[in-house]
Amino acid sequence: MKLDKVLEEIEALGDSHVGTSSETPLRNDAFELEDATKMDMIEKDIASIMHTLGLDMTDDSLRGTPRRVAKMFVKEIFGGLHPKRKPKASTFENKYKYGEMLVEKNITVYSTCEHHLLPIVGRAHIAYISNGTVVGLSKMNRIVEYYAKRPQVQERLTIQVVKELQQVLNTDDVACIIDAKHLCVNSRGVNHTESSTVTAEFGGKFKQKEIRRELLDYIKLETPL
Repeated sequence: MKLDKVLEEIEALGDSHVGTSSETPLRNDAFELEDATKMDMIEKDIASIMHTLGLDMTDDSLRGTPRRVAKMFVKEIFGGLHPKRKPKASTFENKYKYGEMLVEKNITVYSTCEHHLLPIVGRAHIAYISNGTVVGLSKMNRIVEYYAKRPQVQERLTIQVVKELQQVLNTDDVACIIDAKHLCVNSRGVNHTESSTVTAEFGGKFKQKEIRRELLDYIKLETPL
């Protein structure tokens, strides 16, 4: 009976998309194993899952799947777990004295829901107001990519992006808005294909109503090619 209750609580947590922390929950020994060792272990686990599902692992199309998935997990979609892959964000003096907000919008987000390991796909919009320091535009995209490439909760991802840029730019005046589709909602469960989730984190001046309004107006602007 106790086990049934625990399983019910876990299932409810996943369906509610509740996060437990603004930091990604990692064990202290998370990086003691080399990537190659992790891939070998994951390959065996994936092969076991596929075998349990009844798939013929001798089939030419399936034979290499466990290795491909293992490599994808470690090197690609969960590559942002390892701190050595954290992008170096070079900053520069704001010599041109630009004092208004800078907005980098429509940053592609590919992440993975940590409750069902299904994709999260959407767009991020980042803004900051310089206090004398600026950062390269592509570095904002890379920061989003780094924190997205791990099992995630969208709320946590939004907060992590803001915290990282606040540290890089040495200012609280940073904001992030993410609008994304969760395949754990779109392709399973309620199967609502049109649903998307919007999260926002506003720091410093962006907590002011008029500054938030300005940011939202910028995001709505069309960018013709």
